[in-house]
Amino acid sequence: MKRVTGIGGIFFKAEQPEVLLAWYEKHLGIQLATGMLGTVFESAGQTVWSMFPKDTKYFAPSTAPFMVNYRVENLLKLVDVLREEGVEVIDTIQDSEYGKFAWVMDPEGNRVELWEPPAQSSE
Repeated sequence: MKRVTGIGGIFFKAEQPEVLLAWYEKHLGIQLATGMLGTVFESAGQTVWSMFPKDTKYFAPSTAPFMVNYRVENLLKLVDVLREEGVEVIDTIQDSEYGKFAWVMDPEGNRVELWEPPAQSSE
């Protein structure tokens, strides 16, 4: 019998949910679902569920105990647009066998990982 088959949702607390949701809608294009403080994604694709050691620096400079990874299309163009919009882009874009990665900070200090899978690479 299969038990867990994927991630059903990601939930986190916010100091100002409406303000934070507006930021995610404006800069990352996440459209809010009617009657929700969030959205439902209907896309297929790989989802990674992973633990990190308590003392990891991977989420830095965020002090939150979580980080959300969002699949995106054309990461290079998106990062350029986000910079133009004044979004804090941290680190440099990394390109690996797993795809391209970039990181931004949301207004509440959470590090957000943006990921373009290798099959979508836009170079």
